[in-house]
Amino acid sequence: MLSNIVPSSDVAIAILVVSLILVFAFEATNGFHDTANAVATVIYTNSLAPTPAVIWSGVMNFVGVLVGGIAVAYALVELLPPDVLSPPDGSPAVTMLVALFAAACFWNIATWWFGIPNSSSHCIIGALIGVSLGNALMAARPISQTIDWSQVWTVLRALAISPVLGLLLGGGLYLVAKYTIRDPHPFEAPVPGEAPRWWIRAVLILTCTSVSFSHGTNDGQKSIGLMMLTIIGLFPAAYALNPGATQEIADLGRRAAPAAPLVEKFGDDEKRLALQSLENLTDAARAFDPARALDRPEPVSLLNSYAAAKPSKRAAQEAGLRNDVYRVMAEMKKVQRNDRASPQDKAEAGKVHQELRGSVEYAPYWVRLASAFCLGIGTMFGYKRIVDTLGKRLGRTHLTAAKGASAELVSALLVGTAGFSGLPVSTTHIVTSGIAGTMLADRRSRGLQRTTVYRILLAWILTLPVTTALATGLFYFLEHAPSAPGT
Repeated sequence: MLSNIVPSSDVAIAILVVSLILVFAFEATNGFHDTANAVATVIYTNSLAPTPAVIWSGVMNFVGVLVGGIAVAYALVELLPPDVLSPPDGSPAVTMLVALFAAACFWNIATWWFGIPNSSSHCIIGALIGVSLGNALMAARPISQTIDWSQVWTVLRALAISPVLGLLLGGGLYLVAKYTIRDPHPFEAPVPGEAPRWWIRAVLILTCTSVSFSHGTNDGQKSIGLMMLTIIGLFPAAYALNPGATQEIADLGRRAAPAAPLVEKFGDDEKRLALQSLENLTDAARAFDPARALDRPEPVSLLNSYAAAKPSKRAAQEAGLRNDVYRVMAEMKKVQRNDRASPQDKAEAGKVHQELRGSVEYAPYWVRLASAFCLGIGTMFGYKRIVDTLGKRLGRTHLTAAKGASAELVSALLVGTAGFSGLPVSTTHIVTSGIAGTMLADRRSRGLQRTTVYRILLAWILTLPVTTALATGLFYFLEHAPSAPGT
């Protein structure tokens, strides 16, 4: 079984390296789809040549990733059950990583090959749900208790509502522009090889900039959490716990203490494991801060020799401690959803959850840089198919500057707002819907091309079930695969 791979074995390291390559590949395919939407208008209208457009978009994606934080990244990561996210025995989550990346990359590449604007967000969310389903089958646990459905519905609501808003607001903004701008040039189809007027170019470059920046604050984060999962598997001693959160780690016992009565009262079928995790966190806090050991005369069981531990042992200890934190956090989220819990109980659970996050939810700057770099590379090599679809084949007439600018301004607003609020939305869906809204608002455009719209809608509808099924099957198969040498 891949789940039994020894963390320090050559097999484990090889598979984790492959997983890291896969997550880079997924972020590149994200660029095929999502970042291509940001540069579609400036390239199609000849406002910028492809190379400077892609480079500028990549720079603004990078800035967006740095400014936007990591709320979206870990909103997705928390869809996974604690045992899958961070195995309690300290082994790397190899099965989860391979199933996730293989399923998401396959569907992203398949839809890109046919020039269909597809959502990378849907891909990764479907794969995350699939891994959780596979884990439920493996553990014979009820699906209702294995998957955080409240988090799933929160994510799916944002994904479902945002394209509708993009359609309506994009069409509405286009109508406003049509009745307020007297210059006819923004409403005329672009002439091949001829750049638009300077002020039209300026507007389009501005909208490209805003969409790229907002894309970085949202979609650019999605691979960050996945990269962190892989890196933690490769270097658990360095990255399992936030190296910049020394005080938070030393205070884990105190921060987690209020969770004990809540788990006792509202705990589910994993109540016993959660209480053990709370005990482990208390012991760990004493190990990180020896002065606290005076509070308890008996020896600390979990990390008594932490400071003197060998790197391999320390890696296993930190990986196990990470699992304990996530298990307590998962129980606190369940308390917040429990109808029997009082408002005070729910508030206390939310406070504990928030205070524990800092020790395990973080991302080094080099990971953010890698994410932005992969986005830019993917866009540079794969933008043409998506640009052609949005520019030529979505509406019955070609995309104009006014339509592109209207759709992109709305997209920047919606994607940027969602990024800073921690809601993962699809730039692809919003931009595509915004352009569709402008086509419908313009009577001269004669509406949309039904064949293209049907293909896009079919891809949108199939993405979740296909990636969920692929990830479930891969996870289940790999868990039952024969053990490799060195395991």
